Amino acid sequence: MRERDTTDTNGDNAVLERVVAQSITGFARILTGARARWVGCEPELRPRIYYANHNSHADFALLWAVLPGAVRKQTRPVAAADYWRGGAVRRYLIHRVFNGVLVERGGDPKTKDPLLPIVAALDAKQSVIIFPEGTRNMGEGMLPFKSGIYHLARQCRDIELIPVWIENLNRVMPKGHLLPVPLLCSVRFGGAIALRDGEEKDAFLSRARQAILDLQTI
Repeated sequence: MRERDTTDTNGDNAVLERVVAQSITGFARILTGARARWVGCEPELRPRIYYANHNSHADFALLWAVLPGAVRKQTRPVAAADYWRGGAVRRYLIHRVFNGVLVERGGDPKTKDPLLPIVAALDAKQSVIIFPEGTRNMGEGMLPFKSGIYHLARQCRDIELIPVWIENLNRVMPKGHLLPVPLLCSVRFGGAIALRDGEEKDAFLSRARQAILDLQTI
């Protein structure tokens, strides 16, 4: 009896998590009118690193929401552990709904490589969503990239990096406003890039950043 009850509970939890996920994706699409535009590649089930500009707390939810269902199931947003562990609702969403990869910020890289959880997810044939600026950019354009994406590209040379430009989401929920502003958002996926043989860190970071910026005018 106990084993059946446990199985039933697990099944109920899985159904609830699917309902919550569908509600989030549906709300994000209705609120923003966003649709994915695959201008340089096609959605595939292979492991990929989706890297995007970062203007809003809702960036990863919108990017995740516009992916095709099968791709979304195997795609995990990378998120800061200190933020998403701060409350039961956040923990539930990041672990049970988004299946996020939590990374520690401000740790000592000499004692533990913060990229290990991301590499483990890619090794498990999953895709990840990252934001190389490292923090939200409240202005126009993009901030300089942190070095994490370079080290990730160096460790995972067989994984495609897909640049993504998210447009207008920061204007849908502007700072200081309680209600969203009805604007259409665009999520554009560009062509895959990879670290070139002998390419230095600064050159790679500049090229990866420019690959996102180029999507603004497409």
